Amino acid sequence: MNSSDKPKDFSPQVAGASRSGDVPTVRRVTSEALLAGQRELVIEHNDDEYYLRITSKGRLILTK
Repeated sequence: MNSSDKPKDFSPQVAGASRSGDVPTVRRVTSEALLAGQRELVIEHNDDEYYLRITSKGRLILTK
């Protein structure tokens, strides 16, 4: 998907929400919103910790 294909509305969407019969949408969150100005985020899942971080090349990596 290139930048011209991206939807213009980046407002959070709740899974299962629909507009007049539309197919349910998946919640979309920007990495900027998740990381809030930081380079790393800890995600707790099933008593484990996962690390979402921005690499030196600007990519995202998720590690346990």
